[in-house]
Amino acid sequence: MESLPALVPEHFRLPDLTQLQAPLRSSHPPRILLLYGSLRARSFSRLVVEESARLLQAMGAEVQVFNPTGLPLVDDAPDTHPKVQELRELTRWCEGMVWCSPERHGAMTGIMKTQIDWLPLSQGAIRPTQGKTLAVMQVCGGSQSFNAVNQMRILGRWMRMLTIPNQSSVAKAFLEFDDNDRMKPSGYYDRIVDVLEELVKFTLLTRDVAPYLVDRYSERKESAEELMKRVNQAAL
Repeated sequence: MESLPALVPEHFRLPDLTQLQAPLRSSHPPRILLLYGSLRARSFSRLVVEESARLLQAMGAEVQVFNPTGLPLVDDAPDTHPKVQELRELTRWCEGMVWCSPERHGAMTGIMKTQIDWLPLSQGAIRPTQGKTLAVMQVCGGSQSFNAVNQMRILGRWMRMLTIPNQSSVAKAFLEFDDNDRMKPSGYYDRIVDVLEELVKFTLLTRDVAPYLVDRYSERKESAEELMKRVNQAAL
Protein backbone atom coordinates (compact mmCIF):
# COMPACT_ATOMS: atom_id res chain seq x y z
CA MET A 1 0.00 0.00 0.00
CA GLU A 2 3.01 2.32 0.24
CA SER A 3 2.67 3.05 -3.49
CA LEU A 4 -0.93 4.23 -2.92
CA PRO A 5 -0.66 7.02 -0.34
CA ALA A 6 -4.15 8.41 -1.08
CA LEU A 7 -5.77 5.07 -0.27
CA VAL A 8 -7.25 4.29 3.15
CA PRO A 9 -6.17 0.65 3.56
CA GLU A 10 -8.82 -0.44 6.06
CA HIS A 11 -11.57 0.35 3.52
CA PHE A 12 -9.85 -1.20 0.52
CA ARG A 13 -11.11 -4.63 -0.61
CA LEU A 14 -9.70 -7.01 -3.18
CA PRO A 15 -12.43 -8.34 -5.49
CA ASP A 16 -13.44 -11.72 -4.09
CA LEU A 17 -14.75 -14.41 -6.41
CA THR A 18 -16.32 -16.30 -3.52
CA GLN A 19 -18.53 -13.29 -2.75
CA LEU A 20 -19.98 -13.60 -6.26
CA GLN A 21 -21.09 -17.17 -5.59
CA ALA A 22 -24.09 -16.96 -3.31
CA PRO A 23 -24.16 -19.93 -0.89
CA LEU A 24 -27.93 -20.19 -1.27
CA ARG A 25 -29.59 -19.26 -4.54
CA SER A 26 -33.07 -17.77 -4.36
CA SER A 27 -35.68 -20.17 -5.69
CA HIS A 28 -38.61 -17.78 -6.12
CA PRO A 29 -39.49 -16.47 -9.60
CA PRO A 30 -37.65 -13.30 -10.68
CA ARG A 31 -39.78 -10.29 -9.76
CA ILE A 32 -40.05 -7.79 -12.62
CA LEU A 33 -41.80 -4.39 -12.59
CA LEU A 34 -42.80 -2.86 -15.93
CA LEU A 35 -43.35 0.87 -16.54
CA TYR A 36 -44.77 2.51 -19.66
CA GLY A 37 -44.87 6.12 -20.76
CA SER A 38 -48.20 7.02 -22.34
CA LEU A 39 -51.78 7.44 -21.13
CA ARG A 40 -53.45 7.29 -24.53
CA ALA A 41 -56.37 4.87 -24.88
CA ARG A 42 -54.30 2.85 -27.37
CA SER A 43 -50.85 3.36 -25.94
CA PHE A 44 -48.23 1.42 -27.88
CA SER A 45 -45.72 1.60 -25.03
CA ARG A 46 -48.39 -0.01 -22.83
CA LEU A 47 -49.09 -2.66 -25.48
CA VAL A 48 -45.36 -3.47 -25.66
CA VAL A 49 -45.27 -3.72 -21.87
CA GLU A 50 -48.31 -6.00 -21.82
CA GLU A 51 -46.74 -8.22 -24.49
CA SER A 52 -43.50 -8.18 -22.46
CA ALA A 53 -45.38 -9.19 -19.32
CA ARG A 54 -46.79 -12.25 -21.10
CA LEU A 55 -43.33 -13.21 -22.34
CA LEU A 56 -41.77 -12.74 -18.90
CA GLN A 57 -44.43 -14.93 -17.32
CA ALA A 58 -43.70 -17.60 -19.96
CA MET A 59 -40.04 -17.35 -18.90
CA GLY A 60 -41.01 -18.05 -15.29
CA ALA A 61 -41.01 -14.50 -13.92
CA GLU A 62 -43.55 -12.84 -11.63
CA VAL A 63 -44.59 -9.50 -13.09
CA GLN A 64 -46.34 -6.31 -12.05
CA VAL A 65 -47.32 -3.49 -14.43
CA PHE A 66 -47.65 -0.01 -12.94
CA ASN A 67 -50.46 2.14 -14.34
CA PRO A 68 -49.28 5.79 -14.20
CA THR A 69 -52.81 7.22 -14.48
CA GLY A 70 -53.29 9.60 -11.56
CA LEU A 71 -49.59 9.86 -10.69
CA PRO A 72 -48.95 13.53 -9.85
CA LEU A 73 -46.06 15.60 -11.07
CA VAL A 74 -43.04 15.59 -8.81
CA ASP A 75 -43.30 18.29 -6.11
CA ASP A 76 -46.97 18.86 -7.01
CA ALA A 77 -48.05 16.41 -4.29
CA PRO A 78 -46.47 14.89 -1.17
CA ASP A 79 -44.74 11.54 -1.41
CA THR A 80 -47.58 10.12 0.71
CA HIS A 81 -49.83 10.31 -2.37
CA PRO A 82 -51.36 6.83 -2.95
CA LYS A 83 -49.98 6.48 -6.50
CA VAL A 84 -46.50 7.48 -5.35
CA GLN A 85 -46.66 4.98 -2.51
CA GLU A 86 -47.87 2.27 -4.92
CA LEU A 87 -44.97 2.93 -7.30
CA ARG A 88 -42.39 2.97 -4.52
CA GLU A 89 -43.73 -0.21 -2.96
CA LEU A 90 -43.53 -1.99 -6.31
CA THR A 91 -39.97 -0.73 -6.72
CA ARG A 92 -39.00 -2.22 -3.37
CA TRP A 93 -40.74 -5.48 -4.34
CA CYS A 94 -39.06 -6.00 -7.69
CA GLU A 95 -35.64 -7.39 -8.56
CA GLY A 96 -35.62 -6.06 -12.12
CA MET A 97 -37.47 -3.51 -14.21
CA VAL A 98 -38.55 -2.80 -17.78
CA TRP A 99 -38.97 0.82 -18.88
CA CYS A 100 -40.77 1.44 -22.19
CA SER A 101 -41.45 4.96 -23.44
CA PRO A 102 -42.67 6.50 -26.65
CA GLU A 103 -40.28 9.00 -28.21
CA ARG A 104 -41.86 12.45 -28.15
CA HIS A 105 -40.02 15.51 -29.46
CA GLY A 106 -36.85 13.44 -29.62
CA ALA A 107 -37.01 12.35 -25.99
CA MET A 108 -38.81 10.12 -23.52
CA THR A 109 -42.22 11.35 -22.45
CA GLY A 110 -42.89 13.46 -19.38
CA ILE A 111 -45.02 10.62 -18.00
CA MET A 112 -42.06 8.26 -18.18
CA LYS A 113 -39.72 10.79 -16.58
CA THR A 114 -42.23 11.54 -13.82
CA GLN A 115 -42.36 7.89 -12.81
CA ILE A 116 -38.58 7.70 -12.65
CA ASP A 117 -38.34 11.03 -10.80
CA TRP A 118 -40.63 9.72 -8.05
CA LEU A 119 -38.16 6.89 -7.35
CA PRO A 120 -35.80 8.11 -4.62
CA LEU A 121 -32.10 7.33 -4.66
CA SER A 122 -32.46 6.47 -1.00
CA GLN A 123 -35.20 5.89 1.57
CA GLY A 124 -33.69 5.79 4.99
CA ALA A 125 -30.94 3.21 4.78
CA ILE A 126 -32.44 1.60 1.65
CA ARG A 127 -31.60 2.48 -1.96
CA PRO A 128 -34.73 1.18 -3.74
CA THR A 129 -33.24 0.82 -7.22
CA GLN A 130 -29.59 0.07 -6.49
CA GLY A 131 -28.41 -3.27 -7.84
CA LYS A 132 -31.67 -4.11 -9.61
CA THR A 133 -31.57 -5.05 -13.28
CA LEU A 134 -33.10 -2.86 -15.98
CA ALA A 135 -34.15 -3.30 -19.62
CA VAL A 136 -35.02 -0.24 -21.73
CA MET A 137 -37.36 -0.11 -24.73
CA GLN A 138 -39.05 2.53 -26.82
CA VAL A 139 -41.77 2.83 -29.45
CA CYS A 140 -41.55 5.25 -32.36
CA GLY A 141 -44.31 6.87 -34.39
CA GLY A 142 -42.03 7.03 -37.43
CA SER A 143 -38.64 5.66 -38.37
CA GLN A 144 -36.52 3.88 -35.80
CA SER A 145 -34.77 6.07 -33.27
CA PHE A 146 -32.84 5.48 -30.05
CA ASN A 147 -33.12 8.82 -28.25
CA ALA A 148 -35.50 7.59 -25.54
CA VAL A 149 -33.59 4.39 -24.76
CA ASN A 150 -30.33 6.35 -24.63
CA GLN A 151 -31.84 8.78 -22.12
CA MET A 152 -33.26 5.96 -20.02
CA ARG A 153 -29.84 4.29 -19.95
CA ILE A 154 -28.41 7.47 -18.44
CA LEU A 155 -31.19 7.49 -15.82
CA GLY A 156 -30.71 3.79 -15.10
CA ARG A 157 -27.04 4.43 -14.39
CA TRP A 158 -27.96 7.40 -12.21
CA MET A 159 -30.40 5.19 -10.28
CA ARG A 160 -27.51 2.70 -9.80
CA MET A 161 -29.25 -0.04 -11.75
CA LEU A 162 -27.61 -2.84 -13.73
CA THR A 163 -28.84 -1.93 -17.20
CA ILE A 164 -28.51 -4.88 -19.57
CA PRO A 165 -26.67 -4.45 -22.90
CA ASN A 166 -29.61 -5.30 -25.18
CA GLN A 167 -32.47 -2.90 -25.91
CA SER A 168 -35.49 -2.55 -28.20
CA SER A 169 -36.77 0.25 -30.43
CA VAL A 170 -39.98 -0.44 -32.37
CA ALA A 171 -40.37 1.76 -35.47
CA LYS A 172 -43.85 2.72 -36.74
CA ALA A 173 -45.37 0.94 -33.78
CA PHE A 174 -48.90 1.56 -35.06
CA LEU A 175 -48.20 -1.05 -37.79
CA GLU A 176 -46.93 -3.72 -35.38
CA PHE A 177 -50.16 -4.60 -33.57
CA ASP A 178 -53.28 -6.37 -34.81
CA ASP A 179 -56.92 -5.49 -34.13
CA ASN A 180 -56.73 -7.41 -30.84
CA ASP A 181 -53.78 -5.29 -29.68
CA ARG A 182 -51.40 -8.23 -29.94
CA MET A 183 -47.97 -7.74 -31.48
CA LYS A 184 -47.51 -9.25 -34.92
CA PRO A 185 -44.60 -11.59 -35.71
CA SER A 186 -41.63 -9.49 -36.84
CA GLY A 187 -37.99 -8.74 -36.21
CA TYR A 188 -39.14 -6.14 -33.66
CA TYR A 189 -41.04 -8.81 -31.74
CA ASP A 190 -38.02 -11.13 -31.86
CA ARG A 191 -35.83 -8.35 -30.46
CA ILE A 192 -38.20 -7.86 -27.53
CA VAL A 193 -37.98 -11.59 -26.79
CA ASP A 194 -34.17 -11.28 -26.87
CA VAL A 195 -34.21 -8.33 -24.47
CA LEU A 196 -36.49 -10.02 -21.96
CA GLU A 197 -34.58 -13.27 -22.10
CA GLU A 198 -31.40 -11.35 -21.33
CA LEU A 199 -33.11 -9.44 -18.51
CA VAL A 200 -34.26 -12.63 -16.79
CA LYS A 201 -30.78 -14.18 -17.12
CA PHE A 202 -29.07 -11.10 -15.67
CA THR A 203 -31.62 -10.93 -12.85
CA LEU A 204 -31.06 -14.57 -11.93
CA LEU A 205 -27.31 -14.05 -12.13
CA THR A 206 -27.10 -10.93 -9.98
CA ARG A 207 -30.04 -10.72 -7.57
CA ASP A 208 -28.42 -12.76 -4.79
CA VAL A 209 -25.08 -10.95 -4.98
CA ALA A 210 -26.35 -7.43 -5.77
CA PRO A 211 -25.28 -6.02 -2.36
CA TYR A 212 -21.71 -7.14 -3.03
CA LEU A 213 -21.73 -5.88 -6.63
CA VAL A 214 -22.66 -2.37 -5.53
CA ASP A 215 -20.46 -2.25 -2.40
CA ARG A 216 -18.10 0.71 -2.93
CA TYR A 217 -14.82 1.82 -1.40
CA SER A 218 -15.85 5.49 -1.30
CA GLU A 219 -19.06 4.70 0.56
CA ARG A 220 -17.35 2.39 3.04
CA LYS A 221 -14.88 5.19 3.72
CA GLU A 222 -17.57 7.86 4.00
CA SER A 223 -19.73 5.71 6.30
CA ALA A 224 -16.78 5.12 8.61
CA GLU A 225 -16.02 8.84 8.74
CA GLU A 226 -19.64 9.70 9.53
CA LEU A 227 -19.70 7.05 12.26
CA MET A 228 -16.57 8.52 13.84
CA LYS A 229 -18.11 11.99 13.84
CA ARG A 230 -21.23 10.69 15.53
CA VAL A 231 -19.55 8.65 18.27
CA ASN A 232 -16.95 11.30 18.99
CA GLN A 233 -19.26 14.32 19.18
CA ALA A 234 -19.27 16.23 22.43
CA ALA A 235 -21.98 15.26 24.90
CA LEU A 236 -24.85 17.75 24.94
